[in-house]
Amino acid sequence: MSYDLFIGDKSFSSWSLRGWLLFEKFDIPYREIMVGLYAGTMKQDLTPLSPARFVPTACTPEGWVIGESIALAETLAERHPEAGLWPSDPQARIYARWLVAEIHAGFSALRSACAMQLLHRYQGFEVSAEVQADLDRLELVLGHAFDRFSGEGPWLFGAYSAADAFYAPVAARIAGYGLPVSNRLAAYVNAHLADPAFQKWRADGLTVTYDPVPYALDLPTAPWPVEI
Repeated sequence: MSYDLFIGDKSFSSWSLRGWLLFEKFDIPYREIMVGLYAGTMKQDLTPLSPARFVPTACTPEGWVIGESIALAETLAERHPEAGLWPSDPQARIYARWLVAEIHAGFSALRSACAMQLLHRYQGFEVSAEVQADLDRLELVLGHAFDRFSGEGPWLFGAYSAADAFYAPVAARIAGYGLPVSNRLAAYVNAHLADPAFQKWRADGLTVTYDPVPYALDLPTAPWPVEI
């Protein structure tokens, strides 16, 4: 039996992307259900799942509701230990959970100034001091994972983990706004851009048109990058 996964949008909903990757990347069966994030019907669409009120929200095969992406990650890891959502090494697992908690609650300047969008790459985006501070923090905390746990693989802990799913929208922000990052972080962004699951998600999103385009900036644009 499969889960029902409620998501909002594929070009702009960073939280939806995280939840979807937790299923898609770990081969957990799911049925995708879109809610009206930009059509104005999200509250109504999620009413049967109360008290959940945001995407992603999931229902287990038994009909149990899972709200909040961290709860979703932990529940799937508990119910599907063979899927390997978290690193097998205990120390790496602690740090993976730390990274997930930090992106869930932090990096507010980056998330506010650079809403995730997968349509194009903005040119000439000016990085504020606050956004730069968040980028510096990313270099530090992700760099620690690269130094201690990643080995030779492109992902934070060697094999793809829930932490990578949670940082996929960060990679999209760096790519979509041309944000300045180190070569090491750029390689991590490129791993996401080349990931077939990420590419599938973006391609699905491009089938939808918007009028007006959410979060649009008055800046010139270039095509979405293959790599940065």
